[in-house]
Amino acid sequence: MAKVSVIIPVYNAEKYLEKCVRSVMDQTLRDIEIICVDDGSPDNSLEVLKKLRAEDDRVKIISQPNGGAGAARNNGLRNASGEYLSFLDADDFFEPNMLEEAVNAADKYRADFVVFNSDQYHMDKDAFVAVPWVLRTMDIPPYMPFNYRQLTDNVFKTFVGWAWDKLYRRSFVMEHDIWYQEQRTTNDMLFVFTALVTAKRIAIVNKVLAHQRRGGSESLSVTREKSWYCFYDALTALRKRLEDEDIFWELEKDYINYALHFCLWNMNTLAEPTHQLLQDKLTGEWFEALGIKGKPESYFYNRGEYAQYKKLMKL
Repeated sequence: MAKVSVIIPVYNAEKYLEKCVRSVMDQTLRDIEIICVDDGSPDNSLEVLKKLRAEDDRVKIISQPNGGAGAARNNGLRNASGEYLSFLDADDFFEPNMLEEAVNAADKYRADFVVFNSDQYHMDKDAFVAVPWVLRTMDIPPYMPFNYRQLTDNVFKTFVGWAWDKLYRRSFVMEHDIWYQEQRTTNDMLFVFTALVTAKRIAIVNKVLAHQRRGGSESLSVTREKSWYCFYDALTALRKRLEDEDIFWELEKDYINYALHFCLWNMNTLAEPTHQLLQDKLTGEWFEALGIKGKPESYFYNRGEYAQYKKLMKL
């Protein structure tokens, strides 16, 4: 059994894939398996992976018909044997000591998962840009480990709902039956936030250990017009999971505030005509379905977000 299984979903990533996988091959922690799930890429991604596998037998390749990153991560998860799980997108990359630092923290605090800091690599400027909102340390207690009940602000905004800046204990993920949603975008939010609210022991490493590549026109985050409704399906699935865990009553206010934030962010970052399509869906149906409609102004943490909501609803 490897110490860490690193799972990389791969789709049309030939331009950046070698740098990504090498950032894992070159980790100071050597006891790892690198599970690359080729999601039916029509480009040369599979050839790049075969070349890297010939160099390093820790690289394992799984090929599947195109099913999206959520399905690819689940496939990798089913084939993982490591004590810990790490997830990396095929255009992003790690610092060489990322796994060692995260595993040391997980072992030290017997954590269910560890969160570390990250930044963005802007290709157009060839520069690393700090991103202060990815890990809101001011909301985290001054001790470790902790759980969501010790967070001082909205629990769903302390960490971002993506998985590549976290390390998970595999037995914890399996025990709580935590999986990715198999949809085109926002397929990781359910996984990340389910882990957040079921974990008894969380630790952080406040160092930049991962880099998110920005500026690639092929990125899913750039083409959300094709799957503009996925975030709503993720929010709905999260609420059901909170209800199943019998903690929705406790987290309802945080959930509704996060739902408003995420609805507005999705709408504000979409181009026309999808922007208007989503706006109509939110005002006509989804704000009500998510529990946002009818709440007083005092219920909301962010006055600016409430003001935009009020304007949209013409209250």
